[in-house]
Formats: sequence, structure tokens, C-alpha cells
Amino acid sequence: MSTTTPPQRTRHRGELSRAGALGSHGILIVASLIALFPIAWLVFLSLGPDSDDYLHPAGIWKKMTFDNYSFVLQHTGFFDWLKSSLIVSLGTTVIGVTIAASTGYAVSRMRFPGYRKFMWVLLVTQMFPIAVLIVPMYQILADLQLIDSYLGLILVYCSTAVPYCAWLLKGYFDTIPFEIDEAGRVDGLNPFGTFLRLILPLAKPGLAVAAFYSFLTAFGEVAFASTFMLSDTKYTFAVGLQTFVSEHDAQRNLMAATAVLIAIPVAAFFYLVQKNLVTGLTAGGTKG
Repeated sequence: MSTTTPPQRTRHRGELSRAGALGSHGILIVASLIALFPIAWLVFLSLGPDSDDYLHPAGIWKKMTFDNYSFVLQHTGFFDWLKSSLIVSLGTTVIGVTIAASTGYAVSRMRFPGYRKFMWVLLVTQMFPIAVLIVPMYQILADLQLIDSYLGLILVYCSTAVPYCAWLLKGYFDTIPFEIDEAGRVDGLNPFGTFLRLILPLAKPGLAVAAFYSFLTAFGEVAFASTFMLSDTKYTFAVGLQTFVSEHDAQRNLMAATAVLIAIPVAAFFYLVQKNLVTGLTAGGTKG
């Protein structure tokens, strides 16, 4: 009696074996846990009622409370910080992305004298540390009477966000076929109309990445905000957190609760742009 062995399943190119799939999934699970642990730890510490609970976190389990959140919302300038942070962050996002998009499109499509050097000049501006920039920027804002004003801080943040976003969007505009611009001219559109009505709708993923970067740059920055904003009611979140630290004590439980609340606007903004975020991060690197 002859026995036939069933044919072995051939593995396609790029397909992982069972052991390889288990190994890759295991690595991804461990990496996810490592990434989520600081967030979970911060939320856990925010539930401790005492400022020194971080020294003995095991005791938090027996006395968890949301009193830190109610104190932050009711007895601090949280909503003033929220207003200031949103004004500065959204203002930086709108103005910065508008300037960066027009700059990136001009360099991508127009061949004016010195256009290559212009992009390198933008890149060079990113090389200077904040400590070197604070003094001259303070003098400029003082001359313009923009110290302790939202507009002044927005312009300072735009000087940081625009160069990077211009490079990012220039690379993304390079991936859009030039024939679209020619079709716009055939339809009677001027360069601005072509950019506004044809190119920008196709560049949504790139614009999403630029907007997310600009928003985070303005939302989490500390040095410029603490130097140029003098009024308590105009503090951003990053500066407001410093009010929980005094010369002799640091209210770490309140800082943790405030940090969790601060993460909510960022998470909401990320949710709005996440559909285009991955596409925008990868597409701009496919063509120089």
C-alpha cells in the first residue's frame, strides 16, 4: 500500500514563516508596550493625591482620586493656558503652512536665479540654537512692540517651522506631475489659481504633515514662550506647567494631571490629520 505525502505549501517571496511572524509580532508588542508605558505611568501618577506619591507609587492604588484634575481645572489658569496655546499653535499652523506651501511650490515649479541657494539658506537658519536666537529676537520684538503678544510669539515660531515645512512641501510638490500645471494654464488659470485650485487639493497629505509639525512646535515650546510672554493670562501650557515648581517644592501630582489634560488637544489634532499623515511622511521622499 503506497502512501502519498501531501504537497508542501510553498511560501511566496516576502512571506514570513510561522516562527518569523510570531517573532515580528512579539517585537511589535514589546515595542508598543515600551511606547505606552510612559503615558500609562503619567496617568497613574496623576491619580495620586500627594505631591510625593511618585516616591512610593505602590501606595497610589489605595487612594486613587481625580481631585488633582478638579483642582487644576478650578484653581489654576488652565483655561487661560489652553486659550493661549490654541491661539499660538493654530496661528503658527495657519500662517506657517501658508508661507511654507507657497515657498515650496515656487521653488518646485519656478526656476528663478538663486532658487537652489534660497533653499539652502532656509536650511542654514535651522542650525542656530535657541540660546543664540533669543536675544536678537527679543530686541526685534521689542522694537516692534510685540513683546507679550500672541502675534509676536506666532512670528517667532513661524521662523522655526517655515524652513522645515518649506523643504518638506517642496519635496512633496516635486511628486505632483508638472502636466497638472500645464492643464491649469490651458483652462485659463493663472499660477496662483493653479496652485490654489489644483495643486493644494492634491497636496493634502503633505500639508497635514506640515500642519502637525507646526502645531507641535508651537504647542510644546518652552524657551521662547517663557521669555516673550510676561502676563500670567498669556502663558502657554508649557510655561504654565512651571508654575507648579517653586523654590522648595514641586507639585508633581498636579503637574502629572495637567500633562494628561494637555495631551488631549494634541491627540484631537492628531486624530484630524492622521488619515493623511503617513502618506505625507513617505511621499515627499520619493523624488528629490
